[in-house]
Order: sequence, then C-alpha cells, then structure tokens
Amino acid sequence: MQRRALLMKRCVLFSGLDDDQLAQLSRITLAKSYEKGQVIFMEGRPADGFYLLTAGRVKLYKLAPDGKEQILRIVGPGETFAEAAVFAGETYPAFAEALKPSEALFFHKRDFTQLVEGNPQLALNMIAALSRLLRQLTQLVEDLSLKDVSARLAKYLLDLSARSSKPGQVKLDLSKAQLAARLGTIGETLSRTLAKLKARGILDVSGRTITLLDRRGLEDAAAGGKPVP
Repeated sequence: MQRRALLMKRCVLFSGLDDDQLAQLSRITLAKSYEKGQVIFMEGRPADGFYLLTAGRVKLYKLAPDGKEQILRIVGPGETFAEAAVFAGETYPAFAEALKPSEALFFHKRDFTQLVEGNPQLALNMIAALSRLLRQLTQLVEDLSLKDVSARLAKYLLDLSARSSKPGQVKLDLSKAQLAARLGTIGETLSRTLAKLKARGILDVSGRTITLLDRRGLEDAAAGGKPVP
C-alpha cells in the first residue's frame, strides 16, 4: 500500500492530498499488468473505472470502419487515463492498448466517486484533469482539421524537442506506423513528408533519431506557413 501511495503522490491528479488521503486511495486500487499489444479496454465496453500508469506506455485510439487507426493520446508513467469515462459516460469512448509491458493501478468508478464526494481537493484535481484533457482533444481536432501533415509533424517534433535532453535532437518515441496514426495519416505520406523536410534542410533523419537543423523553419512549418529555406 505504501508503494502505491508513493506512486500516486507523483501524479498531478493526486497533488495536494495528505498521507491519510493517499492511503485511502491506495486501499481502493487494484494493481494490473499488461503484455505488449494487450488491449486494456475496448470502445463501447462498460466504463467501470480509470487507470494510473506506473510503468510502460499505453496508446488510446479510435478505429474507423475501414480499420484505419487514429491515436488520440500516448500515456506514460505517472499519467492517468480513462478518467473522463468515470463521470462522462457509461462506456469507454476509445480503445486502450499497451505499447510495451505495462503496469497500472486501477480505480473502480464506484469506490472513487465515493471518495471524491467527501474530498474537495480531489474533486478540484479531477476538474483540472478533465479540463486539461479537453484542451488536448480540442488541439487534436484543430490539428487534424486545419493543419496539413507537414504542419502536424513539425508541431509534434517541436513538442518532442521541448522534452529532449539534447538540444536540436529528438528520438521518435513511436514507430513510424504509430506516428502516422497519431498524426492522422498513413506511413507512406509520413515518409514523404520527412523526406521533403530533409530536402529543405530543416531536419536530418537517422533511424528514429531526428536532428533539427533549422528550428525557425520547423516552427514556420508547424504554423502552417512556408518553411524558411
């Protein structure tokens, strides 16, 4: 239980909670493990709770009738997912799948809502978490509907760069097929877009490592303008 409380303490959703409150939360959690490629939940299935990822990576995605995949979000350790389903509906609105061996703490909807009712701080944290999720999804809709693939890719690389320990260099955290699904395109289009940005001298590609040669040009591409030569 103590380890679970420590894991929760690092999560934004549970910030500001004291040790007794974290201990209460620990008692209602279930530890779960998933193999790479294992589906955690399916779209349309009853939403009986949400998850805190403690190890691994998980993708949340939608499937079109033709089988095309659109990745909505990549979840890393310390992040929660499916929390919106606890309050917003009776079923999960998307699929969740482990991208690598993963571990998570599961919070049952009934037990968690009972704790929220008596804990104003936790209720405020949940509102903040849902607000962040709404902003992320709004940004995703804007990117997919108003930006071309080049702009989406440039923005994604800039976001990666902001979290990279090496200035001017990023390592793709997804396979090219997964990245294409994240950007709302197909692998062939992604490869052509990378090649065009490379030909313009904006970046260089070596496997999953991308060197940003012209940051201003990449920023211009992300804004939807003509890349600076």
